[in-house]
Amino acid sequence: MNSTLFRIVFLGILIFVLFVSDILLGSVKISISEFFAYLTGHPFSHPSYKTILLEYRIPKALTACIAGSALAVSGLLMQSFFRNPLAGPYVLGISSGASLGVALLLLFFSGTFLFSLPLAASFGSFFILLLIIWAAKRFKSSVGLLILGLMISYLTSALVGILQYFATSEEIQSFVLWGMGSFAKTQWADLVFMLPVLGIGILFAYSRSKTLNSLLLGESYAQSLGVSLKKIRFEILCLLGVLVAWVTAYCGPISFIGMAVPHLVRIVVEESDHRITIPLVALTGACVALFCDMIAQVPGFDFVLPINSITCLFGAPFVIFYLLKKNRIG
Repeated sequence: MNSTLFRIVFLGILIFVLFVSDILLGSVKISISEFFAYLTGHPFSHPSYKTILLEYRIPKALTACIAGSALAVSGLLMQSFFRNPLAGPYVLGISSGASLGVALLLLFFSGTFLFSLPLAASFGSFFILLLIIWAAKRFKSSVGLLILGLMISYLTSALVGILQYFATSEEIQSFVLWGMGSFAKTQWADLVFMLPVLGIGILFAYSRSKTLNSLLLGESYAQSLGVSLKKIRFEILCLLGVLVAWVTAYCGPISFIGMAVPHLVRIVVEESDHRITIPLVALTGACVALFCDMIAQVPGFDFVLPINSITCLFGAPFVIFYLLKKNRIG
């Protein structure tokens, strides 16, 4: 337990370092000495620095922290619930539902209601979530539910493709830009809703650690301990829906963090107890999201790379390494 506490403290310090680096680096570089001087009451040398930090970079970094944690925890829940190392937070089609909602808004209304993007994504996500919950009552096996989620993803992707076929080039560009993902879309008003919901969701996941531990040994073993599979399935699906839908609604579809971070934690810590892995995965998810956001800004240049491209570049090798290592040990 002492080693776990040490890792949590280390990750907390790493988050602070990455957070400060993320808000200081970018097309406009702010020196760390000037930043800490501002914290002690001294004004910035340039008045625009304060606006850049308070209105743009700090909300973006906070969004990266909470979104990375939520996606990482949802990925861990998926992999534990389905006992599949390739399960990610978007396997059930919830993210595809968000994409369908945004596609309907952008491609039918030509982006007139851009402020409604989170609302459209939320409606799409929760519609698919309700469909999954309704279907879960008719599936005895979690594998069947997993296949259903994949089929729903294919169906929604097909609908989005049809919508794009009839859309104009400007509408398609708006949708593609949203699909690249970004932590920079949120403002302080969005964080008032985003932070509490995702924070409570992560705490709720931690409160179900013992039940998740029993599921790792099989559904029959969990039932022998008095676990209600219907109840825990409903709770996990609702929790996954809230975490994934909320992140997708505000940030767009952010790939690979949910799938890769649990594997990254398993490489460092050979532990399956969710009372240990959930805090470590949440903190590591925040670190990875901040690091990817910092790289995406391309410090010293005026352009920003798509966050999805960066998360894939760093996430896919970790998953490949973990699978090769596991296969070699097996």
